[in-house]
Amino acid sequence: MDWIEALVLGLVQGLTEYLPVSSSGHLAIGSALFGVEGEENLAFTIVVHVATVLSTLVVLWKEIAWIFSGLAERRLNSETRYVGKILVSMIPICIVRVFFKDQVAQIFGSGLTVVGCCLLVTAILLAFSSYYKPRQKADISPRDAFVIGLAQACAVLPGLSRSGSTIATGLLLGNDKSRLAQFSFLMVIPPILGEALLDGMKLMKGEAIAGDIPLLSLLVGFLAAFVSGCLACKWMIGIVKRGKLLYFAIYCALVGAAVLILN
Repeated sequence: MDWIEALVLGLVQGLTEYLPVSSSGHLAIGSALFGVEGEENLAFTIVVHVATVLSTLVVLWKEIAWIFSGLAERRLNSETRYVGKILVSMIPICIVRVFFKDQVAQIFGSGLTVVGCCLLVTAILLAFSSYYKPRQKADISPRDAFVIGLAQACAVLPGLSRSGSTIATGLLLGNDKSRLAQFSFLMVIPPILGEALLDGMKLMKGEAIAGDIPLLSLLVGFLAAFVSGCLACKWMIGIVKRGKLLYFAIYCALVGAAVLILN
């Protein structure tokens, strides 16, 4: 992988991690176009995912500081309740990642056909959430947090957008738009870091192939994912508040159909 390919794939990761179009699906498409094997470039995948997490910390630093200031009080308050909801949302993805990740890959596979089908599912979910208008709730409940977490767990399939699934599910449950995007982005930080840690341990134990990736390519990919992630995170928060998800539904439908036709 040269630095130009790393730049493109880093930009793709940073943008699509937050936009509801599936980062895993677009990385699979980009890797196929460049002839890059994902399993042989696990180190690059880890680097760009860590970069997108850091971009979330930068964009939402005020919210994160608010959470830690509340936790420092060591009492039950709005901040600790918020953290509790994030922990509840993590339960499904932790179960799937720890116990069923290999089985999911075996059942559904990871080729472009799966990516195309899942992009179409993402399109349907985004379109439905754009038109369905449930009664609005004042806050995200623990039950809603768990259901949103189930949506995140389903997004282990390549092409099924993590942000699209969680945000659309939250909207269908009637949650407030301004709070939903923030919650959706904060709840994915621990799972992404946890997955990166597990993949890193596989590399160190020799259970996975790191690939012969130059240090320059890793650095370029990291910076590209970080900068584009910051921009996409800010943009997506504004998009959710304005309720403009239908355009992404159309995009996912077109890309998904193109992948299935051309694959």
